[in-house]
Amino acid sequence: MVTKDMIIEIKSGLAARPVALFVQVASQFDSSIYVEYENKRVNAKSIMGMMALGLATGEKVKVSAEGNDENDAISKIEEYLSQTA
Repeated sequence: MVTKDMIIEIKSGLAARPVALFVQVASQFDSSIYVEYENKRVNAKSIMGMMALGLATGEKVKVSAEGNDENDAISKIEEYLSQTA
C-alpha cells in the first residue's frame, strides 16, 4: 500500500466537474484507492463519496492506493490535484 499527503491546488476545488474528472483518473487503475479528509475516508472511484468530502482549494488530503498499479495511481492523482489552471 502506498499513502501520500496531497494538497488540492485546483482553483475551483473539487466541485462537480473536477470531482468527475478526478473519479475518471482514479478509475483508470485496478488498485483500490481511497481519499481521507478529517474523519472521513471515501472510495476515490465514487463520485458521491468524493462530492461528500466538499474539498476546497488548499485542503490537505491523504490518498492511499493498494494494488498492482498503486504507484502509478498515486502519481497520476497527485498530478491531477496539483493542476492550477
